[in-house]
Amino acid sequence: MAKRPKKSPPHEEHVDESWLIPYADILTLLLALFIVLFASSEMDAKKFDQMVKSFNVALNGGVGVLNQPSPVPLDPLMAQQTLHKGAQEAEKTEEEKKLEEAIRKETEDLKQLQTQLEGYIKTNQLEDKLQTKMTEEGLLITILDNALFDSGKADLKPEARKLATEMATMLVPHPKKVTVTGHTDNVPINRVEFPSNWDLSVKRSVNFLKVLLENPNLDPSKFSATGMGEYHPVAPNTSAEGRAKNRRVEVAILRDLASTPKNSINP
Repeated sequence: MAKRPKKSPPHEEHVDESWLIPYADILTLLLALFIVLFASSEMDAKKFDQMVKSFNVALNGGVGVLNQPSPVPLDPLMAQQTLHKGAQEAEKTEEEKKLEEAIRKETEDLKQLQTQLEGYIKTNQLEDKLQTKMTEEGLLITILDNALFDSGKADLKPEARKLATEMATMLVPHPKKVTVTGHTDNVPINRVEFPSNWDLSVKRSVNFLKVLLENPNLDPSKFSATGMGEYHPVAPNTSAEGRAKNRRVEVAILRDLASTPKNSINP
């Protein structure tokens, strides 16, 4: 007689509990999201402390299927400091955005003035005597001395007075600080009126400045004149061409703000 096969004893089916790990991760992410959302809103310390305690109770309460440690309770003070730091960073970013926008507008304003000047230069065929350049400090206008003065003189030519008058009119809509700087070459000068190149450069810058300020719509407190003599050349003084470039008057229309923001409110 054939033997019946023995039946194996019944056993319980294994319950797949792997879903609990991603579920716990989701809860952690939700908690982090909740804290970030609260960072952008105003909340006093008492309400925040109550919220943190409620979360601690919710996260620590109950017994899980898997034997895992309970989440570390949130420190109310630390969390409050984190929120405060986040708010400061958000405010700082907003200030930087405002500064960048202010610098952009100021740069556009200076470029508009530069375009006007370039138009005047082209119309009057002064390309070989006047140049404009945008710098970090602002808009720089370089005028060679032969467009303004006779050799060794500091009185403006009639056409130079016209240039200064036109420039003053263009400056009226742009109430910024303006510096006028005189420069010479290194050829010595020894006259009763101008004992040195220092004296000549100063007198030339002052005379040009005076014509600018004949316009009553300009604020004299924003203007200044200086003389640099022969000590800031832009070309070697070893040739007539180089010396001609060094004999110049520079008019700088200065920015109110720094062209590069540095995390605080300076094109």
